[in-house]
Amino acid sequence: MKRIIAVFAIFALMLTSCGERKKALLPSVSGKAGEVIVVIDKSEWNGEVGQFIRDNMASDCPFLPQREPLYTLADVIPTAFTQLFKVHRNLLLVNIDASVTEPGVSYRHDVWAQPQAVVHVSAISTEAAMELLEEEMPKIITFIEQAERDRVITNAKRYQEVGLHDAVAEVFGGAPYFPSGYSIRKINEDFAWIAYETTYTNQAILMYRYPADGGEGEFMVDNVIYHRNEILKANVPGMFEGTYMTTSDFAVPSVTYTRYKGRDFAETRGYWEVYGDFMGGPFVSHSFYSPDGSEIIVAEAFVYAPKYNKRHYLRQVESLLYSFEWEEKQSE
Repeated sequence: MKRIIAVFAIFALMLTSCGERKKALLPSVSGKAGEVIVVIDKSEWNGEVGQFIRDNMASDCPFLPQREPLYTLADVIPTAFTQLFKVHRNLLLVNIDASVTEPGVSYRHDVWAQPQAVVHVSAISTEAAMELLEEEMPKIITFIEQAERDRVITNAKRYQEVGLHDAVAEVFGGAPYFPSGYSIRKINEDFAWIAYETTYTNQAILMYRYPADGGEGEFMVDNVIYHRNEILKANVPGMFEGTYMTTSDFAVPSVTYTRYKGRDFAETRGYWEVYGDFMGGPFVSHSFYSPDGSEIIVAEAFVYAPKYNKRHYLRQVESLLYSFEWEEKQSE
């Protein structure tokens, strides 16, 4: 019996090793962040299927001051889907053919390159494809968004700015990971400001906390913004005396409730501005309870890039929020 178990263990190890070697041999993905290659017949791309894909995947990215698509799409006909396109970071393959025997939507990683996201839609007709897409589109978008996010997190951990994660975690009991180039602008017992600044761009993460009151409206938008404005006024000054960061009333912020890797949080999106000045941009924050439930912890990402489109910059720094991890002693 022991010999049989040992044989199975060796076999399983061989399969794992083969899979790892195969993955190691894959080339790195190509393409820019936020791009999706759609492999589809031209007639379908120009018809209702293509229109539906564009309406959803290239719709306006929420809470950006300029109109920018959620994803930049490029269509490729199946006969032109060569190795050049197969190694792209995000692929949506749409196969509509009466000979399809297994209709449905599949989600795979690292098929022709790594780290790659591949969605395959198979249907026997345009009508069937539309039904699949209408049902699966939220999942398709989430799958690709998570793949984009995971690439940022992987690089943040691989090339992290040594000491930043630990410095923030020492204050809050947990922290995101910060890639090379980020530095501490300010940190105290209740607030941290970590930024990556260039001549024309500023990507930053703020972390702060305040006592939880236990009320039902704790994570409602008005309460989240009230505390945000109070804390940022005290901790994020503008360039001139009497100026400070606050929440813009250009648009009402939105709050959604999310569960990610066992952690529940309220995600708030809106615009920030500097009171008394003309600076502003988008922000997104995650609000959640401390492990003992006595405090609300907020991790917030914001971008200032007046000369550039902001989708890419915001997606980069927002992804870092999802890398947040409690220290082990906090999660026990």
